[in-house]
Amino acid sequence: MKTATRIAALSSAVFSQMDRLRQEVTAQGKDVINLGIGSPDRPPAPHVREALMKALARDDAYGYALSDGLPEFKEAVARWYAQRFGVQLDPAEEVLSLMGSQDGLGHIYLALINRGDIALIPDPGYPIYTAGLMLAEGEKYAMPLTRENHYLPDFDAIPREVAQKAKMMVLNYPSNPLAATAELDFFERAVAFASQNDIMILHDVAYSELAYDGYRPVSFLQVPGAKEVGIELHSVSKSYNLAGCRLGMAVGNKEILNALNRIKSNIDYGVFKAVQWAAIAALEGPQDMVQENAFVYQKRRDLLVDGLTALGWEMDKPKASMFVWAPIPTGYSSSYDFAEQLIRKAGVLVIPGNAFGDLGEGYVRIALVVPDEKIIEAVQRIGKAIAL
Repeated sequence: MKTATRIAALSSAVFSQMDRLRQEVTAQGKDVINLGIGSPDRPPAPHVREALMKALARDDAYGYALSDGLPEFKEAVARWYAQRFGVQLDPAEEVLSLMGSQDGLGHIYLALINRGDIALIPDPGYPIYTAGLMLAEGEKYAMPLTRENHYLPDFDAIPREVAQKAKMMVLNYPSNPLAATAELDFFERAVAFASQNDIMILHDVAYSELAYDGYRPVSFLQVPGAKEVGIELHSVSKSYNLAGCRLGMAVGNKEILNALNRIKSNIDYGVFKAVQWAAIAALEGPQDMVQENAFVYQKRRDLLVDGLTALGWEMDKPKASMFVWAPIPTGYSSSYDFAEQLIRKAGVLVIPGNAFGDLGEGYVRIALVVPDEKIIEAVQRIGKAIAL
């Protein structure tokens, strides 16, 4: 069998390698603390689960849903954006439901990119940013994100001929995998750069509600003129612990959303109605669980970073997201080499940074997705088994 040539550029090699290592180590009888995949380990709030159960009992829950989302869900998203960010959205034309934000991230390129079109993609960056572009047969221009520049792209460093040819740009703050954040002045520069060069912006802001120490991430749509140049993707997965329910939203420029919906309407029938009704309860009900979530992840961050720093493994303490981006200690040949030693000797799984791009080499991503006692145990195991 010959597969399509377009999948040749797709790779999950590092993730697959780490999973094979996990299976191998587990088969040898070793317990593994999995700090790899960023999947919330906490349940949704009781009132959200109750809303979902009531929705499942409705006779009208089981038919096809419109691909762009139930009107009442889109209205709830618009109200939430107005309350959280002060951004006004037209529910009918400026809100689109997604089967999780990854749905939008994967399919937006099919709506906007022709073969050979250039997209500006962060490096390191979440893998779907590159994978979606490759499936659309576009050309990637990597925007280097370095610690020295606070993991923000330097727009002035992008060659003029590339900027003029580029069709879209992906941004992601708070960031996966970098746990980096960006302020409104950065997004002002991004909107100005996009306007000057006729570039569409896609901003992935799925981690906006997992922020610590009083920090409040912003929406790129808060910048005047942002709707003219782009859209923002959000999700109920991380904020409300509904990752398996697969529901997200794209908001902003109505022409871009209409193009994305044309793709989606040809490949799916929309998100299960019961999930959308439950999400309305999440968006419009008590937000205590969101605040508690942030507090829980903040405590895990402190236990991990403070514990590992005390052992001699220096790393930055992030202000947001469910990840820690850590430079590998000296004495290891690569990110994969260090991650392999970590799982084999300490039984702790992390993701090598090169899974997220060339500039991820020399780092690992650590997900804060286990309870406090497991975080403490992971630190203790690392201290006993690994040279730092």
